[in-house]
Amino acid sequence: MDYKMLHTCIRVMDLEKSLKFYKEALGLEEKERKDYPEYEFTLVYLTDKDGTYDLELTYNYNPDKPYELGNGFSHIAVSVDDLEGSHKKHKDMGYKVTKLMGLPDSPPKYYFITDPDGYEIEVIRG
Repeated sequence: MDYKMLHTCIRVMDLEKSLKFYKEALGLEEKERKDYPEYEFTLVYLTDKDGTYDLELTYNYNPDKPYELGNGFSHIAVSVDDLEGSHKKHKDMGYKVTKLMGLPDSPPKYYFITDPDGYEIEVIRG
C-alpha cells in the first residue's frame, strides 16, 4: 500500500493576513477555496509551484481568541535555493526571523520565520 502526503491544516485568526504572509513570504499560490457560510468557516488550500502538497488554512468566522498551538507541534519546513537572499527578504518584510543557523559543526543551512498566528516555518537551503 502506498501513501501520499496531501496537506497540512492550520487554523488562522485572520484569513487575509495569513494569505498575504504565505503568498508574499513563501510564494505559495491559492489552489482552491471552499466557503461554508452556513457552518461559519472557510478553507483555503495553498500550494507551491510543484502543486504536490497543500497547506490548508482553516478560518472559523469570528474566533474568540487566538488558537493554542500546543506543545507537540513544532514547525512546517520549506526549502529555498538562495537561503541568504530569502533570509534578507523576510527580515526586510518585517517578519519575525531567527538568525541563520546550522547543526553543530556545520555551516548555516536554515532559519525560522513566524507567521501571523505564531506558527514557525523552517526555511532550509535546498
